[in-house]
Amino acid sequence: MKKKNEIATLAGGCFWCLETIFNRLKGVEKVYSGYAGGTKETANYKAVCSGTTQHAEAVQIYFDPDVITFEELLEVFWTMHDPTTLNKQGNDIGTQYRSAVFYHDDEQKKRTEKSIQEVAQSIWDAPIVTEIVPYTTFFQAEDYHQDYYNRTGDQNPYCSLVISPKVQKFRKKYATKLK
Repeated sequence: MKKKNEIATLAGGCFWCLETIFNRLKGVEKVYSGYAGGTKETANYKAVCSGTTQHAEAVQIYFDPDVITFEELLEVFWTMHDPTTLNKQGNDIGTQYRSAVFYHDDEQKKRTEKSIQEVAQSIWDAPIVTEIVPYTTFFQAEDYHQDYYNRTGDQNPYCSLVISPKVQKFRKKYATKLK
C-alpha cells in the first residue's frame, strides 16, 4: 500500500530558487512558493519584502516518501543554499531570506536535527544558523511567483545570474535523482 504524500516546508533565500530545484526531483509531486510565518494580512510580496512581517520566503513541498525521503530533501536543501549565513542568501538580505525548516511533527524535527549533525556540518565549515521551528502557517505566494523560473528562464536577469548556476550545480550533483 502506497504511503500518503508528506509535506516539507523549507526556507532558504529566494523561493524561486528553492522551487526550481525541488520541482526537478523524482518523488516530488508539487512545490509551492509562499510565505511561512507571519499573518494572513501581511502575506503578500510587497509586505514580505519590507522584512517587517515575520514571514520567510519559503516553499511547501509535497513528496512521495516511497520515492524520496525527507532526509534526501534536507540533503539537497543543505547543498543548494548557505545555511551558515543569518538572514542572507547571496545579495538577498533580510529576515524574509532566512534559512529555516518548519517541521510538521516531532519526527521531522528529530530528522532535521540529525541531518544538521550528519550532513550539513560535513558540507559547511561554519556553524549552521538554520532555524528549526514548528510549522504554523503557509501562505501561497501570488500566482505570478509560481513556477517562475520555468516561465521566465534566462529572460530575467535574476534567473540567469542566480538561479541558472544553481540549477547547473544541482543537475551535476544530483543527476540520479532528477525527474
